[in-house]
Amino acid sequence: MNKFFRIFVKDSAVYPLVAILLGLIFGAIIMLIGGYNPIKAYSSLLQQIFGSSYDLGETIRAVTPLILTGLSVAFAFRSGLFNIGAEGQFMIGMTTATFIGIKLNLPFLLHAVVAMVGGAIAAGLWGAIAGYLKAKRGVNEVITTIMLNWTALYLSNYIVVTFLLEKGQQRTTMIHENASISSSLLIDLFGGARMHWGTVIALLASTVFYIILWKTKQGYELRAVGHNADAAQYAGMNVKRNIIKAMFISGVFAGLAGTFEVLGVFQYQTNAAASPGYGFDGIAVSLLGMNNPFGVVLAAILFGGLSYGAAGMSFGADVPPEIIRIVIGSIIFFVAAQGIVRWLLIPFYAKRKKEKVA
Repeated sequence: MNKFFRIFVKDSAVYPLVAILLGLIFGAIIMLIGGYNPIKAYSSLLQQIFGSSYDLGETIRAVTPLILTGLSVAFAFRSGLFNIGAEGQFMIGMTTATFIGIKLNLPFLLHAVVAMVGGAIAAGLWGAIAGYLKAKRGVNEVITTIMLNWTALYLSNYIVVTFLLEKGQQRTTMIHENASISSSLLIDLFGGARMHWGTVIALLASTVFYIILWKTKQGYELRAVGHNADAAQYAGMNVKRNIIKAMFISGVFAGLAGTFEVLGVFQYQTNAAASPGYGFDGIAVSLLGMNNPFGVVLAAILFGGLSYGAAGMSFGADVPPEIIRIVIGSIIFFVAAQGIVRWLLIPFYAKRKKEKVA
C-alpha cells in the first residue's frame, strides 16, 4: 500500500497533478470573469459524467479513441519522432474497417477480427509512408504527416462516396452485423451506452506499448534511435529501418481507434466535411500523459471526461463549451510549461528537504 501512495508523490506524478489543478483554477477564474458560477459549472460537469450509468458508459466510450491516438503520438515521441498524422491514420483505419465491414461477408467474430486487423495494418502502412520519407529522403515527418492528414480525409471521402454510399444519404450503408464489436453485455451494464470491446483492447494496447518499448530488444533499439540516432547507428543499429517501424506501429495504434469508432460505435461512416479531431486530441493526451502509456490512459480519462462533461456545464450552468476547451488548454499549457509548476513547488520541496535533513 505504501508503494501505491509513493507513486503519487513522485515528481513525475506530482507535476501533471499540479498542472491539472492549476488548469481548473484558471478555468474557474475565466468563468468568474465571464459571469458564470465555477462551482456550479464543475458540479454540473461531474454530474454529467457520473450522473447515471449511461453517462458513465458514454464517457468511457469517448475516452477509448483518445487512449489509442494518445498512445500513437506517445510511441512516436519515444522513438524520437513527432507524429502529427494520427488524425490521418485514424481515418485510414476507419475507412478500411468500413470497407471490409460492408463489402465482405464473413462468419461471426472472424469478420470483426479481419476488419480490425485490416484497419490497423492500413493505418500502420499510412504512417510508414512518413517514416519511409524521413528515413530514405530526410523529409521532416511533421510536414509529411500534416499533408497525409488532408490526403487521408479526401481519400476516405472518395472511397465512401464512390463505393459505399447509402442511396440518398451522406453516409455509408451499415456494416454487416458480424463485423460489429458492440457488446450487449456492456451496453446493458451501462444503461444503453454505446459500449464495445474496443475499450478493453485499448487498455491492453497500453500494456503492449509498455512491453514493446521497455521489455524487448526491438523497443530498446527504437528508444536508442529516439535518444541519439548517431550513437545508435555507431552501435550497429539500423536507424532507417527503426524509423519506419516506429511510424508503422504508431499508425497501428491510431488506426485501431478509427476501426473501433466504426465497428463499435456508429456502424457506418459519413462523408465528412472535416476530420474528426481525435488524432489532434491525441497529441494533447500524449503530452498530458508525459508520453508514458499508463499516463496516457489517465490523461485520456481526464480529457475524455472533460469533453463529455462539457455538455453538462452548458445545460447545468449555461457555460459555453468553449470554456471547457480553455480549461483543457490551460492544463496542457501548465504541463508543457513545467518551469512554472516547478517554481510554484519550490517552497514545498524546500520544506521536505529540511525535514529530511532534520
